[in-house]
Amino acid sequence: MRDFSWKYFAMTGDVDAYLLYKETGIPEEPEDALSGEEADGLEEHE
Repeated sequence: MRDFSWKYFAMTGDVDAYLLYKETGIPEEPEDALSGEEADGLEEHE
């Protein structure tokens, strides 16, 4: 899917195809990792 969206973007210049390409290339981080970072930040400010 990533390869197709890049080729489509390259041929047409369609912004939506580029956004799809960009979205499919970013691995999602687990929510637990984000919650842990936020908790660390809160502890320092107390």
